[in-house]
Amino acid sequence: MQNINIPATSITPQVIFEEDGHLVLKGRSIILDVDSFYNPLIEWLRQLNTAAVLFTLKFDYFNSASSKKIMELLKIIDANNNIKVFNVFWHFETDDEDILEIGQIFEERLRKARFFYKEYAEV
Repeated sequence: MQNINIPATSITPQVIFEEDGHLVLKGRSIILDVDSFYNPLIEWLRQLNTAAVLFTLKFDYFNSASSKKIMELLKIIDANNNIKVFNVFWHFETDDEDILEIGQIFEERLRKARFFYKEYAEV
């Protein structure tokens, strides 16, 4: 298992997945074929063997198909019995109620994930 580092594009987020449990998804996710992008990340997470995960999510926007895949990523981590600490740092732009609300919905659907909401101003 190797770390994953994928730079962001105009339609895909930056991905940093490290074996020590530090995970980042950042940018935009407006992919039509979400399976081709997210399925390798899902498979990687299924193999993750660490006691703690710190997952930073900072999206400007994501479409509904991406939302389903992001939730799947979170559920896989949440269900992993090896992971004892699962902290999610959910960043949202000031006045972006939609992204904030989606984070809150995700939080309600997970059992051990602890969400920390981080508001930021657009630069």
